[in-house]
Amino acid sequence: MTAPKPVVNGGGGSSVYQRHGWEPSAMIRAVDGELIDDRSGQVAEPPPSDLDALFRKEGDGVYRTLYAFTGGRADVAEDATAEAFARAVAQRDVLRDPLAWIYRVAFRVAIDELRADRRRGIRVDAAVPPPELAGLTDALRQLSPNQRAAIVLRHVMDLDPEEIAHRMGIAQPTVRVHLHRARKRLRELLGAEEVD
Repeated sequence: MTAPKPVVNGGGGSSVYQRHGWEPSAMIRAVDGELIDDRSGQVAEPPPSDLDALFRKEGDGVYRTLYAFTGGRADVAEDATAEAFARAVAQRDVLRDPLAWIYRVAFRVAIDELRADRRRGIRVDAAVPPPELAGLTDALRQLSPNQRAAIVLRHVMDLDPEEIAHRMGIAQPTVRVHLHRARKRLRELLGAEEVD
């Protein structure tokens, strides 16, 4: 599965981030209210923060992870990414580990949105995967949210179990259990000899 890759800075055209007004300083202004420079009456650019740098560095990764996690639902991936970063801005003074916190919030928001769509009877077709990936996409959708998140973080984002545990906010042995059960279930669903 290849997620559309949003461009944070540059790249021309309208990116996912630009359409949603996700420039880091714009997010901060949206949460804090606009900072006005007393001398000129102009809107002053807030000083760069650690979340600005984190957004520039990790925003794409969060989006791509959620895109794969949701089975190609770009709308849910975009909304969950935006919501997680906006909540991080609002909580920035108390966050000890912003990236792990953002991933946990983003997964929860995406799960809530997918469940809400199901309850409302809304069936939104995700991007159509290539034929060779259609079965895998359907199989991933049948995993539990924790199993799917662990598999996506391991095999799409290429993270080790320690980093997966960190981002999911769970113990490393629990990650290994989720990965084991997910691989077992994928083997059953796909009829594959081995799912790494």
